[in-house]
Formats: sequence, C-alpha cells, structure tokens
Amino acid sequence: MKTIVISLGGSVIVPDKVNYDFLKKFKKVIDSVNYKFVIVTGGGSTARKYMKALEKGKFSDKIYSLIGIASTKLNARVVGGVFNYKGEIPESMLEVKKKLKKQKIVVCGALGYREKMTTDGNSADLARYLGSDLFINVTNVKGLYDKDPKLKGAKLIKKISFDDFYGIAKKIKFKAGQHFVLDQKAAKIIKENEIMTIIIGNNLDNFKKMLKGKRFVGTVIC
Repeated sequence: MKTIVISLGGSVIVPDKVNYDFLKKFKKVIDSVNYKFVIVTGGGSTARKYMKALEKGKFSDKIYSLIGIASTKLNARVVGGVFNYKGEIPESMLEVKKKLKKQKIVVCGALGYREKMTTDGNSADLARYLGSDLFINVTNVKGLYDKDPKLKGAKLIKKISFDDFYGIAKKIKFKAGQHFVLDQKAAKIIKENEIMTIIIGNNLDNFKKMLKGKRFVGTVIC
C-alpha cells in the first residue's frame, strides 16, 4: 500500500485556538483514500507564544527548539484524539515504522532534537527513512510563492525543481518557529533523495483532489 508522510502545519492545527472542525474534516478526507499515512504535527501558535515569552531573555536556540518540540507533541495528542488514535505517540522513526506495519495511520510530533530543523525537516527525513511515495506539507498558504504571499502581486509557483527550491531555502536564515513553507534541512533531504513533495494549503476539497490524483492548487517539487 502506498505510504504518504504529511507534515501538518501547526498554523493549520492551532491558528490561534485548536481548529477542531478542520481536523474532523481532515480525518474524513484521510479515511476516504486507501493509503498509509504518517501525520507529523507542527507547533503552530502554541510554540510561538511560548517562544515569544522568552524573547527578552538570553536563551540558546536549542531552548527555543525544545519548546517547539514539546508543542508538536501536544498537538500530536490533539490530532491523535481526533483520529481515535490508540496507544503511545511514537518518539523515534523506528517506532513509527513498527506502528505503520500494523495500522493505516500513525500520528507523531517532532522525533527528537535536531539542530536547525523543524517538524518539516523531521517529516522529510521520515519520508526518506520509510521510502515514502510522497511527502506533503499542509500549511496555511496555497503553496510556494515568488515572494511573500502577503505582498501584492505575489504569484504561486506551481512546479519547481529540487535544485531550485533548495537554492531558495538555503538563503533563508534558520529560526525556530520559522514561517517559510519548508525548512532548509527538509529542502536538502528531498533534493538529495529525490522525494516528490507537494506544498498545499488547508482547503480540504483541494487537498482531497490532490490525493485522488486530480487537478489541484499547490506547488509540486520534483
């Protein structure tokens, strides 16, 4: 059975408060297709609120990353609850692999501390480890744009090569809780392992079309 790894952005799970209605509909879409899924949850506003509280202190980047990791695990519990997920949330790629042999859906947060890596990087590395057919990043924008999507005239990039995408990502200075569509480590991993990647927004009708191989709005990295 085809295996898909999804990085489910914290901005989608907790834009300000937990988006329960979205998560219930998201579950319905996932249940409607016959694939195996690993859903890796981001930290979202939960992580950023805690990080902001420490801005005036002199803390290392690792402290901010650990706060983010804890937030992803909390969100994994929330998403797992919506999916009626039984058992412990995996803490390692090996645990994910073992659980995936027994069940269709595995939910997890960040899988340990890795320097300068968000859950996007964790997810991409997991896709590599599992030999996944596809890596999807579900975020709060429609895909990759040629400039900040909030700016007038920003255009959606529908398709981009691994090399060109990595070229864009590596120019951005890493920051825990960053907003760029995929972190630098993720960009490098998908490039080196040629993992087909799709960046897509939180419109679930559009998301379902993509899963069913129909025309959709988003960015394909290949």
